[in-house]
Amino acid sequence: MLKEVIKRCAISFAISAVCGLIVNLAIDVIVNAVGANAVGANADGGFISMAPEFRKLFATPVIAAYVNILLYGVIGATFSGMAFIFECPRIGYIVQSLIYFVSTAAVWIIITIILWQLHRYPQALIATIAGYAVTYLIMGTVTYKNLKNDINKINNALNVPE
Repeated sequence: MLKEVIKRCAISFAISAVCGLIVNLAIDVIVNAVGANAVGANADGGFISMAPEFRKLFATPVIAAYVNILLYGVIGATFSGMAFIFECPRIGYIVQSLIYFVSTAAVWIIITIILWQLHRYPQALIATIAGYAVTYLIMGTVTYKNLKNDINKINNALNVPE
């Protein structure tokens, strides 16, 4: 099982890092093509899709960009790796969901605070956390209803009383 979790983490890390790179590149190219001055250019006159405060944490914008992509990969690896909790048969779905939510939220919130410098913007931090919680609640509810329907179908096929 551990080998499979590590494999999933590695694949998700790579996919998330590459997708983050592509999204940032697309944003940077489009904004710079349209005109970075309207959006907010950096000291060199070009737009880079990273918080200026985050860029200042590093010696060069290139290092900041690499760390940014690395952190995207860490988020993807965490979400994929923590999915192993749903494969633990002795833990109920609600407990599995709570463990998954807390562990992924901890990593995701810490990284987004670093990337977006949310600690400087309390309203943005609260909105981001609330958005994550509401999104997860919706996904968890839909998943729970689907699981319940699947169990009912199996029970009906086996003629098991509810």
